[in-house]
Amino acid sequence: MAGEQALLSTEIVNRGIESSGPDAGSLTFSVRVRRRLPDFVQSVNLKYVKLGYHYLINHAIYLATIPVLVLVFSAEVGSISREGLWNKIWEDTARYDLATLLAFFGVLVFTLSVSKEDFIELARKSGKFDEASLEFQNRILEASGIGDEAYIPQAIWSPENCSTMKEGRAEASTVIFGALDELFEKCRIRPKDVGVLVVNCSLFNPTPSLSAMIVNHYKMRGNILSFNLGGMGCSAGIISIDLARDMLQANPNNYAVVVSTEMVSFNWYPGRNRSMLIPNCYFRMGCSAVLLSNRRPDFRRAKYRLEHLVRTHKGADDRSFRCVYQEEDEQKYKGLSISKDLVEVGGNALKANITTLGPLVLPFSEQLLFFATLVRRQVFGGKDASKPYIPDYKLAFEHFCVHAASKTVLDELQRNLELSDKNVEASRMTLHRFGNTSSSSIWYELAYLEGKERVKRGDRVWQLAFGSGFKCNSVVWRSMRRSRRTNRNPWLDCLDRYPVPL
Repeated sequence: MAGEQALLSTEIVNRGIESSGPDAGSLTFSVRVRRRLPDFVQSVNLKYVKLGYHYLINHAIYLATIPVLVLVFSAEVGSISREGLWNKIWEDTARYDLATLLAFFGVLVFTLSVSKEDFIELARKSGKFDEASLEFQNRILEASGIGDEAYIPQAIWSPENCSTMKEGRAEASTVIFGALDELFEKCRIRPKDVGVLVVNCSLFNPTPSLSAMIVNHYKMRGNILSFNLGGMGCSAGIISIDLARDMLQANPNNYAVVVSTEMVSFNWYPGRNRSMLIPNCYFRMGCSAVLLSNRRPDFRRAKYRLEHLVRTHKGADDRSFRCVYQEEDEQKYKGLSISKDLVEVGGNALKANITTLGPLVLPFSEQLLFFATLVRRQVFGGKDASKPYIPDYKLAFEHFCVHAASKTVLDELQRNLELSDKNVEASRMTLHRFGNTSSSSIWYELAYLEGKERVKRGDRVWQLAFGSGFKCNSVVWRSMRRSRRTNRNPWLDCLDRYPVPL
C-alpha cells in the first residue's frame, strides 16, 4: 500500500465562479488525483527488459529466418509422414551450413520461383499484358522445357515499370555478390589477390560499370585490369574466358576472375510484340563466377586446364546480325526481338565453328573420313553425291555443356551432332531447373556434371554457346582431378531428383 501511495499525487484545481445553478456566483474547486508511472530505471525488473532487448537484437536474423525455413521444409516434405519429417529436418540440417541458409534467405526476399500457372496469373495481375499476349506466353511456356523452380525477380510483377536502373542494380548485386562470395570462400583467396576482372552482361550496362561495382564492393586493388563486356549475347561467357586468358598470358603469376550474368528485370518486355515476348518466357536469373590462374603453385589444386578456344562470328551476314535484335516496338517499349531464322542461323554458325574445332580435337580416323567425304562431294557433286559426313564428337569429348537456350534449340543440336540423351542431359536439366540463364548456363551444366560426380581425371569437357551477333563459341577443358559433390553446388537442394523426364 505504501508503494501504491507513493505513485499517487493530488492537485486542487480552481474552476472559477459558477455562472448558473444553485452555486451561481460562488467560487468552485476540484481535486485531481494523478497516478505516476513507475520509475523503470530504478525497477528491479528492468534487467529482464534489457535481456529481452539484447536477445532480440543478437538473434534477430535467426528469428526472421525460422518462418522461412519452416516454409522451405514444408514445401519439400509436404508428402512426408510425421516420423519422416524429423528425419528430413535432421538430414537437411546436416547437409546445409548456416552461411548457405542465410544466403538463401537473402536471395529468397528478392527472387521468386513460380510454376507456369503462377507465371501467367502474376503476369495477368500486373496489368501489363492483354489476354492475347498472355495466351501466347502460356503456349511458349508449356513447350519451353522449363520447370517450376527457375528464379525470377519479384519486381517484374509490379504494375509499375521495373526496367529501371535501380531494379537492375539491385538484381545485379544480388546474383553477382552471391556468386563471388562463394568463389572467394571456396578458392580461399582474397579479392585483393585478383589481378584481372572480366564481367559480361549483355543488356544491362550502367555507369559506373558492373566491373566497377565489384571493385568498389570488395575494395579491390587499384592496379586491377578490369573489363566490362556488353551487348555480346549468350556466348559472351566464353569470350570473357578468351579475354582473361590473353590478360593472364601478358601478366604472369596472376589471378583472373570471370563473371557472367544477365539481368531479367531490366529487360522485361511489357508490350504485345510476340517476337519480343519470347525472352520473357525463357530468360531467368543466374550468375557464374570462375577463377583462372597462371600461378605455378595452383597447378596441383586446379580443377580444369584450358586446352582450346574457338570463336566464330557471322555478323557480316545481315540476317545473322538481326537474328537477335534489341529495339522498340510500336508502343515504344524496349525489347529483345527473336527472329524465326534463329535455328537456321545458329546451325550455320555451329557448322563454321566445329569445322575449325574439329582438327584440334578429333582423332585422326574421324578427320580422314570427313576429308574423304568432302573430296567425294567435290569430285562427283550433284544429287548422287553422298551426304556430308558428321564427325563423331563423342570420340573427342566425354562431357557436353551446350548452352540451354530452349528445348527446340537443344533438339536440333542433338540431332545434328548425333548426340545421345546422356550427352545433352546436363543441358536439358539446367533448362528445366534454372531456365535460360544466358552466358552463365554452361557453368550450371558443368556444376550438374560435377554434382553427379561424372567428371573424372583426364576427361574432356566441351562447352558450346551461341548468341546475338550472330556468334558461336567453343571452349575445351581437361579435368585435372575427379569431381566430388560439395555443399557449394547450385544443384545441392535438388540434385537427387534429377534427371527428370521431359
